[in-house]
Amino acid sequence: MSTPSLPDVPAPEVIEIERALTRITYLSTRARQHDRLMALAEVPLDRAAVALLRQVADSEPLRPGELANRLGVEASHVTRTVQQLQKSGYVTRVPDPEDRRAQRIQLTETGQQAIDRIRGAGARGMQLALSEWSPEELRELATLFHRMVDDFLSHAIDDDTEQQPSTPAGTA
Repeated sequence: MSTPSLPDVPAPEVIEIERALTRITYLSTRARQHDRLMALAEVPLDRAAVALLRQVADSEPLRPGELANRLGVEASHVTRTVQQLQKSGYVTRVPDPEDRRAQRIQLTETGQQAIDRIRGAGARGMQLALSEWSPEELRELATLFHRMVDDFLSHAIDDDTEQQPSTPAGTA
């Protein structure tokens, strides 16, 4: 299956959307913002641990390799983070029902409570930031964000199928 080619020149509106997404990403991933959110949620976790907890909370129990794939990190990184979260009581390892030799990572009650507090603190901060928006504007934004994510996912280039540039014979 060939990958569709990208347009030579993106539309000005698309350029502005990309700029806005870059700004949102920057604002939401700043260390100071993370520290403030963790203080409000009363959860003492680093950004990597929170990302992993969010991923586990949003799915069925996953194997560590699948978590690494979904987070776009090395498996060793997930292993260390899972060990930290397991020692702190946020996650546990459960047998994989498809292969009893393998294990999956699952939230504990403590982990679920932590994610609930993190999401609650984040939502309250967002509510404050968007307090001047009408309910109709908020619904429209939510609808458009979900549509955008769905479209991104349907057009995502899968790393496994991404074509590598070919090297002519004898030039490697």
